[in-house]
Amino acid sequence: AMRHLPYFCRGEVVKGFGRGSRELGIPTANFSEQVVESFPSDISTGIYYGWACVGNGDVHKMVLSVGWNPFYKNTKKSVETHIIHTFKEDFYGEILSIVIVGYIRPEKNFDSLEALISAIQEDIEEAKRQLDLPEHLKLKEDNFFHLPEGKIVNNH
Repeated sequence: AMRHLPYFCRGEVVKGFGRGSRELGIPTANFSEQVVESFPSDISTGIYYGWACVGNGDVHKMVLSVGWNPFYKNTKKSVETHIIHTFKEDFYGEILSIVIVGYIRPEKNFDSLEALISAIQEDIEEAKRQLDLPEHLKLKEDNFFHLPEGKIVNNH
C-alpha cells in the first residue's frame, strides 16, 4: 500500500451516495469517477490518512477510504475523504486537494452500522495521532495546497 505514498491528488467534489452525513454522521467528500480512475490501479483498497484542503482554504487532517465499501456493496470503486473539520456548508463543485500520507487498515465488512461507525471513529483517532508526527506534519505546508491564481473556483 505504501509505495505510492505520499500520493498527491486534486479534483472536483461531486455528490456521492449521500450516506456519509445522513447515515453515519461522518460527511465525506467524493471525487468524480475520472479522478478515481486516475489513481494507481495497484493502490490497495482500504483506509488511509493525510491532509486535505478545499479550494484555497485551510489544510486539515483527513481520513480516506479507497475501495468498494463492502458494507454498502458498491459496484464502483470510490474514493471518499472525511475531512476532520466542521464545515458550515457543503462544498460540491469545489476543488479538493489531498495528500495521502499513510495506510491505516484494509477495507472490511461490518455486521452493523454501529460497528462501521465505531471503526471509522477509531480510524479518525489513528489519523490524528499519525498526522501529529513531524514527518507527516511537514506535508501540511506543501506548496501543492496553494492553488495557482486563475484556478479560483466559485469565488473562493
